[in-house]
Amino acid sequence: MADEIKDKAPAAAPAAEAPAADSAAPAAVSEKRKKSGRYVPSGIAYVLASFNNTKVTFTDLHGNVLCWSTGGKNGFKGSRKSTAYAAQVIAADAAKKAEAIGMKEVEVRIKGPGAGRESAVRGIASTSIEVIAIKDITPVPHNGCRPPKRRRV
Repeated sequence: MADEIKDKAPAAAPAAEAPAADSAAPAAVSEKRKKSGRYVPSGIAYVLASFNNTKVTFTDLHGNVLCWSTGGKNGFKGSRKSTAYAAQVIAADAAKKAEAIGMKEVEVRIKGPGAGRESAVRGIASTSIEVIAIKDITPVPHNGCRPPKRRRV
């Protein structure tokens, strides 16, 4: 019985090594699959620059979201999220993720009155992604809501 255990132990060790080698191979294959799973050469970058934050979203030409980034996601807190520098960092972060998917050229659509409007475009252009067009899609009211009554001080 002791001999059987000795015989089984060495047999189990090479068997244990074989799955370890096999498990490394599928990990490499799945890593390759992840990189080649989605290839989008061109898309649209939406920049939402509000007074409090900046959001950058990369989509394909149909509008399906591929990657995004915001101020809080990049470690900015409070009033620092709305700065021009934060917008540049946010846009560069999102552009790097889009580059990993294979994006080469992008149309930028900017919405909002925030400080990070131009900086976000600069952040996208700082990577190897080519900016084809810049379009402002900020909604403008055609004399929409009635303003509140005047203050009497």
